[in-house]
Amino acid sequence: MDDAQRISLEAAAFRRLVAHLQARTDVQNIDLMGLAGFCRNCLSRWYREAAEAEGVALTDAAAREIVYGMPYEAWKAQHQQPATPAQQAAFEAGRPKD
Repeated sequence: MDDAQRISLEAAAFRRLVAHLQARTDVQNIDLMGLAGFCRNCLSRWYREAAEAEGVALTDAAAREIVYGMPYEAWKAQHQQPATPAQQAAFEAGRPKD
């Protein structure tokens, strides 16, 4: 596999991950953080950082809209639920210790 093929495959996998997260609005960011150590916000930040590394200006809001498929505030209003005590406990348990 050459670099162009690898990059194409990585991009396809990224697009599929983003589409999956957009479809699974029932999965809250706190659940992702507790289980995987990253969430949609992390993914959007990584996207923005990658853009900056390539000299492309991208705001946090624009990167979040790419990942969420809509403005972040709209997603929160439509899909974000208050964290339950169990979700908060799982999040805290998964956090790295200093």
